[in-house]
Order: sequence, then C-alpha cells, then structure tokens
Amino acid sequence: MKSTPSLARGHVCVVFYSLFVVLAGFWGGVLDVSKSVAETNHVQSSGNTDLARAKVFLQVGDYRRAVEACQQNIDHNPSVEAYVYLAYVYQAIDGYLAYLAKQEDYVKVEQLSLNLTAREVIDIIDPPNVMPRMAQELIHEGLRQQFDITASMANRLNRLRTDELWLQQSRWRKIHPDSWWASVPKEWRW
Repeated sequence: MKSTPSLARGHVCVVFYSLFVVLAGFWGGVLDVSKSVAETNHVQSSGNTDLARAKVFLQVGDYRRAVEACQQNIDHNPSVEAYVYLAYVYQAIDGYLAYLAKQEDYVKVEQLSLNLTAREVIDIIDPPNVMPRMAQELIHEGLRQQFDITASMANRLNRLRTDELWLQQSRWRKIHPDSWWASVPKEWRW
C-alpha cells in the first residue's frame, strides 16, 4: 500500500515538472515575442525620431545635421520614402543656396558653407575659409551629384511611389516659394 501513494506522488511530480517545462517554454516564447515587438517599435520610432530631428534641423538651417539625420533614417528604415527624404534635403539645401545667391547674400552663403563643413571644435579656431562665390558653386555641384545618386536609388525601389512623393514636394514648393527649404510637405508627417 505504501507503494501506491509514492507512485501517485511520483506521477504528481512528473505532471508538475512537465507543466513547469511547458509554462517555461510558453513564457520564453512570450518574452521573445515581446522582445521582437519592442525591437520593431524601437526601429520604427528611431526612424520617426530621425525625421523629427531632420525637420527641426531644416527649420533652423542646420543642413549638415539634417542630412545626417536622414542618413540615419535610411539606416533604421531603408525605403523609397527614406531615400526621397534624403534627396529632398539635398534639394532643400540647393534651394536655400539659390535663394541666397538671388538675394546676393554671400555672407550667408559662407555661413552655409561653414555649416556643411564644420564638424569639430577645432573648426572654431581654425575655420575652413572658402570664398563665398566659389563655395556656392562647389556646394551646388556636390548637392546635385548627391541628389542624383539618392533619387536614382529611390527610383530603383519604387518609381511610382517616388513620383508620388515628388509631386507632393512640388506642390509644397509652389505654396512656399521663398521658404520651402525650411520644412517638408505636410503629407510627409515628419
């Protein structure tokens, strides 16, 4: 008779152990799923954060950082939109540069040149001096090349979507002819 209760206890232990293993596996799977969801949300939010930062940088005229933020957005969220957004920033810089040239405001052209080249504290005591008119041509050519490369990458991903985004930015530019480069089309929701 004593063997029957110990046999029953053994079965109970096996059942509890099995239940423990099943629950541990279940919770491990739940934790993996929640970890995966958290990583996905982080990647999506970092893309949105990158674009939000880029928008602020455009507004204040910190074009180097706007480019860097859009490049980080491509790293976090490679897509047609991400490449078009970077191409737009290159175009925005060129638009601002053209506006300054039209106004013959070469002091601001030089400031733009410094903004695009200055990266470290050493630039404060040893600034990269560039003649403003020469800087305008150098910046314009560099921007055109980077724009062409980035826009062609977007086209390779999805030409129809790229065209749609460019139509949105064309409307934006028409509505804001003297300041379009300081922000992005409302439809883009940066």
